[in-house]
Amino acid sequence: MKIIQLSLIIKILYSIILSNTNIITDDILYNSKPFIVVIDAGHGGKDSGNRGNGYYEKNIALEIALKIGSNLRSNNDIKVIYTRKSDVFVDLFQRARIANSADADLFISIHCDSHNSNAYGAGTFVLGLHANDRNFEVAKKENSVIFYEENYEENYDGFDPNNPESVIGLTLMQETYLDQSIIAAATIQKHFVNDLGRKNRTVKQAGFIVLKYTYMPSVLIETGFLTNKNEGAYLNSEKGQNAMAKAISNAIIDYKNDIMKSLQESYFFDSNEKNSHISDVVEKINYKIQVAASSNKIETKSFNFNGLKSISR
Repeated sequence: MKIIQLSLIIKILYSIILSNTNIITDDILYNSKPFIVVIDAGHGGKDSGNRGNGYYEKNIALEIALKIGSNLRSNNDIKVIYTRKSDVFVDLFQRARIANSADADLFISIHCDSHNSNAYGAGTFVLGLHANDRNFEVAKKENSVIFYEENYEENYDGFDPNNPESVIGLTLMQETYLDQSIIAAATIQKHFVNDLGRKNRTVKQAGFIVLKYTYMPSVLIETGFLTNKNEGAYLNSEKGQNAMAKAISNAIIDYKNDIMKSLQESYFFDSNEKNSHISDVVEKINYKIQVAASSNKIETKSFNFNGLKSISR
């Protein structure tokens, strides 16, 4: 087993602390803080994104993002923030910084896919290890945006989009938010299939660097394939963009309502402690770090973990 670097442990602990202050707070439970959604239109400016069938991914992503925001703003308890509202280039780490500075509750990044086949359908991604070569290729295309940025090696700690090993470090920071990211992605996917009849490309995990630095549940959406003649025309049309935006915004509202209901039931409406303060709940939280995962049931003895004690499974 490799020893985790101290700096990485500190980052993981920091993200855990942030997750609990971001998700379990008096402001959210008492509805005094709006549910903040950061909508990220992928690419932009000098980065056109993919050009399947002559379309511009950056333009389609922006139109869908703006329409999602317009739909959500009809809800008084939702605040919308964009990473870009025009055809400009925004560094990937700056997109995450916008979301973190806003103390956002959900980060959504909008994209269009491409392939050398006639592939079609809408898919959602959360941060994680690539399960197959296809997922790696999707992430590699989106991550290659960093080459447009100045000082990208310094900004991204030497991250190489072409190296699968670079992705392992990405997953640790978002581990805290993985469950809620998957729930959000699955809700969006359900609306794509049920509302629009899109082919279900399911929820997948891959190493998208735009999701790495966000300290909240985060989802990257591939709305469809511009390289597919019919789907590209659909996504480039106002009708298609309106439909996709409506499905995504409805999914975000459903996700927000489900999260609020779950929080209230778990932390606010306990039959014996209806008026207990949130600090009473926080005191009961155990903080742990995952150091290993295995398909075999390993005894939690220190000799199996390089001498580490207090191991639990």
